[in-house]
Amino acid sequence: MKVWLRRLAVAAEATAVVCLMGVALTGQAAAQPTPIQAASGKTAGEVFKNVTTSTLKGLTTADFMGAMGVMTAALAFDCSDCHTGAGTDKVVWEFDTERKKTARKMVEMVANINRANFSGVQLVTCWTCHHGRSRPATTISLDALYGPPNEEKDDIVAPGQGVPTATQILDKYIQALGGAQKVNSLTSWVATGTQGGYQRVRGGGQFQIVAKAPNRRAVLITFKEAKDRGDQARVFDGMVGWVNVPRSVLGEYQVTGSELDGMRADAELSFPGRIKQVLTNLRSGFPDSIDGKEVDVVQGNSANGLLVTLYFDKKSGLLTRELRYSKSPIGRISTQVDYADYRDVNGIKFPFSYTFVWLDGKDAFTISDVKVNVPIDDAKFGKPSGGTTH
Repeated sequence: MKVWLRRLAVAAEATAVVCLMGVALTGQAAAQPTPIQAASGKTAGEVFKNVTTSTLKGLTTADFMGAMGVMTAALAFDCSDCHTGAGTDKVVWEFDTERKKTARKMVEMVANINRANFSGVQLVTCWTCHHGRSRPATTISLDALYGPPNEEKDDIVAPGQGVPTATQILDKYIQALGGAQKVNSLTSWVATGTQGGYQRVRGGGQFQIVAKAPNRRAVLITFKEAKDRGDQARVFDGMVGWVNVPRSVLGEYQVTGSELDGMRADAELSFPGRIKQVLTNLRSGFPDSIDGKEVDVVQGNSANGLLVTLYFDKKSGLLTRELRYSKSPIGRISTQVDYADYRDVNGIKFPFSYTFVWLDGKDAFTISDVKVNVPIDDAKFGKPSGGTTH
């Protein structure tokens, strides 16, 4: 894998970036073209050149980029493996290389297999066969056969037997945070600190996360010693979402599709007292472990079928990991958030360290200060350029 190219992105909580763009934007043919805003409501087939695959061309632009992330992760590729010149100013994304032609056939094959054999349920994906290889293995390695068991987990959590119920686990979590009265009194919070990613930026990033009940959230990042990077933002005002990453192909764009569902879930779950309202079909699975610590597992569904799995430290009861999945025609698009270093803020525990991981990037957030129940201007959740979202 060409790590140097996959790490071009240092966007905050952004979706896939330049490296994941499978084709050129109309009128663009450079590795870092002048960002443009994808028109809201337009499909990938309308915005990008030469997107012809039946199951991909109807996606929103953000979901299309996420699907490219599924593909590259499944094969351990980066964009230069399919797009000649990617990572340089000579790239022409829409040019049909042999690998791109093969990829189209494989995408259609996956859709046909699921349609013909599983009534359209997505049981076969790119990862099903490739597992990080460009050419799927056909024979098991005997070292693997007699080695440690396969640690890969199913996306769908199987109901546990003889384990605490989802309600019991969630109640324990609320109690660990400070109790229901305290948690339910939380109406807003502002966290500030430093952000880092794969690529080291001079001086690092300074972030502010603002959240306002019941469902507004914004992540705002500046690079004071690297102003050429531009300010980055990911905001959701309760209905509309925006992402602004100046060095990405899309630059600033309005979020639609499954990515918007993810932003909504992030905003709603910023207030733990709302978990039982936000997630439906809650069920607990068999205990698991993360970094050698036992965890209780709860899974549910948020708006529009987004799958959310929560892992709680069995001893402390605190949330350790959130893993959510949105849909694409070739596999689920996974996003993971890990929480640590809980500290008391006015009687409520907040994680002062968390890591946000998506299919083509990883950001570490170290919080230095949290303020709760403070006034927040609604403009914080508006269009990043300063305009309104409506």
